[in-house]
Amino acid sequence: MANPHARRILTINTGSSSLKAGVYSFGAVETLELAARAERIGRSESRLQITDAQGAPLFDQPGHLPDYDAALHALFAWFHGHGSGTAPNAVGHRVVHGGSHFTAPQRITDELIATLQQLVPLDPDHLPQALAAIQATRQAYPSIPQVACFDTTFHRQMPSVAQQYALPHELWEVGVRRYGFHGLSYEYIMDALRSADPAAVAGRVIIAHLGNGASMAAVQRGIGVDTTMGLTPTGGRVMGTRSGDLDPGVLLYLLQAQGMSPAEINTLVNQRSGLLGLSGSTADMRDLLNQEEGDPRAAAAIALFCYQARKFLGALAAVLGGLDTLIFTGGIGEHAAPIRARICAGMDFLGIQLDEQRNAAHAPIISRDGSPATVRVMPTDEDVMIARHTYRLLLERGADHVDV
Repeated sequence: MANPHARRILTINTGSSSLKAGVYSFGAVETLELAARAERIGRSESRLQITDAQGAPLFDQPGHLPDYDAALHALFAWFHGHGSGTAPNAVGHRVVHGGSHFTAPQRITDELIATLQQLVPLDPDHLPQALAAIQATRQAYPSIPQVACFDTTFHRQMPSVAQQYALPHELWEVGVRRYGFHGLSYEYIMDALRSADPAAVAGRVIIAHLGNGASMAAVQRGIGVDTTMGLTPTGGRVMGTRSGDLDPGVLLYLLQAQGMSPAEINTLVNQRSGLLGLSGSTADMRDLLNQEEGDPRAAAAIALFCYQARKFLGALAAVLGGLDTLIFTGGIGEHAAPIRARICAGMDFLGIQLDEQRNAAHAPIISRDGSPATVRVMPTDEDVMIARHTYRLLLERGADHVDV
């Protein structure tokens, strides 16, 4: 039963065609009360699912959800129909791109929304959905404070040399720089590491967030000092459907010689490339591993995924001056033991010595006893970081008294 005196934070996390939400209770302990997921938004086979804290289904309904507004209104209608126990005291949103403006979570105001709208050209694949979610939530809960939690915040302390492109300075002035993403995930992992091994946080840490979106980050003394993504979440290493870094000449060639439009190139590098483009069949690493033996293109996709991870691992270790802890997280990082093994193979010069049995069992520590570098597998949770940031900001601003 929910604690009537606890503060409840609703989190909203929009993806390219999905939406996740959670209700977290902050009282004597931090508790997830409800979780919701809307999938295939904008398609006829959309679905909204709501589960309780134990994962038991409370609501599961297929149907057409034409946009994020419809998905959120369906979620809010369920909330309103099931009593005040699910009513939030505040709402926290994951906002992928904060540009150069935001270095910490922010209370959402009209001015902040106007700034985010100006940033849409930097991230047209995520910011419009986040703005739509903010607007729909404002309409449903006009008196409840809302907070924006940015995926770029974790990386804002990177030294300027790690943020710069070799472009004229006036482009830096208008915000063309390396921002980095998956920051909420990296924050969560560092918090979890602080609980598991406080001394490790003070050392040289590389986090490999490997999922459909994939990036890696170097962290020194708890501060992010470099990462693989850049101006947008398209950059960096190969991902599920995103290309990662490309020679700028590739894009010029596609524009000039192939006659592609900017919109077509955006679709190409964000939706048709990566593991999907390489394999020609799937972006799912589980499927690729199953197909690898008899499908050369699936094998090539896996090989490039692991090769690039190894290359960036070496580069980030060079930035740090060595390596004390390597952490795998994300769907692939947490669950694909063969991928972890291939990435770590031959990396003894960085002190990485994997224990095969521990790796196969997805143990919390998968390196050998006594190895110079500790290799960990840690689950991530962006949504609980959103909830924590929202709760802390409201306490700091004295808004914790708000009730609905």
